[in-house]
Amino acid sequence: MANLVNLEQVSKSFGVKPLLEGVSLGVEAGERIGVVGLNGGGKTTLLEVLAGVTRVDDGRVSRRNDVRVAVVTQRGELPAGATVGDVVFGPLGLAEHEWASDARIRGILTGIGLREAERHLDSPVDSLSGGERRRVGLAAALVQDLDLLILDEPTNHLDVEGVQWLADHLLTRRSALVVVTHDRWFLDTVATRTWEVVGGRVESYEGGYNDWVFARAERARISDAQEERRRNLARKELAWLRRGPQARTSKPRYRVEAAESLIADVPPPRDTVTLSAFATRRLGKVVIELEDVTLSTPDGRELLHDVTWRLAPGERAGIVGVNGSGKTTLLRALAGAADLIAGRRVEGKTVQLGWLRQELDDLPPEMRVLEAVEEVGRRVILGDKEMSASQLAERLGFPPARQWTPVADLSGGERRRLQLTRILMAEPNVLLLDEPTNDLDIDTLQQLEDLLDSWPGTLVVISHDRYLTERVCDSVYALFGDGQLTHLPRGIEEYLQRRASNAAGSGKPTAVAKPAPGGQAETAPTKTKGGAAERAAHKELTRLERAIAKLEQRQGDLHAELAAAATDPERLHKLHAQLKAIDSEHEDLEERWLELADELG
Repeated sequence: MANLVNLEQVSKSFGVKPLLEGVSLGVEAGERIGVVGLNGGGKTTLLEVLAGVTRVDDGRVSRRNDVRVAVVTQRGELPAGATVGDVVFGPLGLAEHEWASDARIRGILTGIGLREAERHLDSPVDSLSGGERRRVGLAAALVQDLDLLILDEPTNHLDVEGVQWLADHLLTRRSALVVVTHDRWFLDTVATRTWEVVGGRVESYEGGYNDWVFARAERARISDAQEERRRNLARKELAWLRRGPQARTSKPRYRVEAAESLIADVPPPRDTVTLSAFATRRLGKVVIELEDVTLSTPDGRELLHDVTWRLAPGERAGIVGVNGSGKTTLLRALAGAADLIAGRRVEGKTVQLGWLRQELDDLPPEMRVLEAVEEVGRRVILGDKEMSASQLAERLGFPPARQWTPVADLSGGERRRLQLTRILMAEPNVLLLDEPTNDLDIDTLQQLEDLLDSWPGTLVVISHDRYLTERVCDSVYALFGDGQLTHLPRGIEEYLQRRASNAAGSGKPTAVAKPAPGGQAETAPTKTKGGAAERAAHKELTRLERAIAKLEQRQGDLHAELAAAATDPERLHKLHAQLKAIDSEHEDLEERWLELADELG
């Protein structure tokens, strides 16, 4: 494959802090690379070096002469005085009738959340919000025919449906991709390679997030270079990944077997029964209830009509919906901060509410980090663990030296982490989290999820991070704009399918699809419905389980026979052939079982 961009012994520093030291790597045509690492660790700098935006201090950057590159940064910088149409279509030199007749361009505008762009092409970009500016810049890059697309946190300001569309779109493009992202689901879906920027180096791993977790945990185990707590977190993450069928179907068998030693005897990420019992003792029977509630968004649009929702002790619910559907307004109603048009809100007497809002205006800028945490409390009990303010701050990304930094000097991501730390320090038993993953790097997300795993209270989460929602929530509710709050037994997958079905029924275009193993997009398969077909599927599932159990027993017998025949080469050869055939049959039956289990939901 042709090499598009190459770095040779590149170094780059800002002030006294080296972000890249002697980095050598390259991007090949068609390669899709995800970039991960701690906030402030050099990810954006690496992207800007690849794009030619930033000059290096040392080393050599070479690019193919005719390479076509577009870069979308977090800065949202657009030409002053330009219109939306100038930014999106200016590089293409297309007239309105030309792009309007191009189905590909119209599909990009729809998928990226600019469905109304046709009516606002003359709007000045100076009047747009930060999220709108990011989407316009992203659309301007996606409409182009490129060799290399460089994106810095493209999923920020996109809802779950938008993230799914973007992943599917990138899988269908022929261009190479380098993307910084903290969205684990997006990373695992899109990336064929993962770069981790750490300590001025760039470590390269095959595959996406799941592969990176496997490889990083294995490297830590072999070299013993990572501290014990980080290794335990990686092992717990592996245990979570191993629970689902995807880890078994998308990884070669030897990879799964090699991981068994890492995840052996690891407890499940969350003991739901124990936590629910503990939550009942702390909360009582009544938590927060919305009874016969009618609720409107700030712009007067009816959000809920005569809806009753009773949160149970220990319930862990995720709320999904397109941007603007009213998710934050619903969370405000649960918090008692929104006016109800009809109905009432009931709060249990023992409720201690912790509410993480998207705004960062509740932090004391005159204090230092540790002082701001200790202002809330000096010690906290989360689940069965007691931690000091300093220990909790360190868990959420503030090492001891950083704990004496003035709050006013913190970055956006650090302020978000401090906000979370203060909320958890108050020991709430009901947590309302509005986009908790904004500006958090993957290591901090893992720490947050680990804390939430052992947290015994009631939890309601709004997040575009599909991985986090599926990891920490036991149930998912959706706002479809019909005035109701809809429970989705199959979670986000069901939400995306229903959104696609609704769009198809209304005649609106939809880009929601399921990525095929070969990288192309295909429409999501229809789930097996009730009736004879479902009964037949259940019957086959039972038959397969019995057959698999027999094969596993035979495998065990053959292993014992192999051990006993260690000195008989001819016998060993025959037994090995039998075992190989049974292993193959077992693999086939297991794959069919997973297919049926997925169809039945």
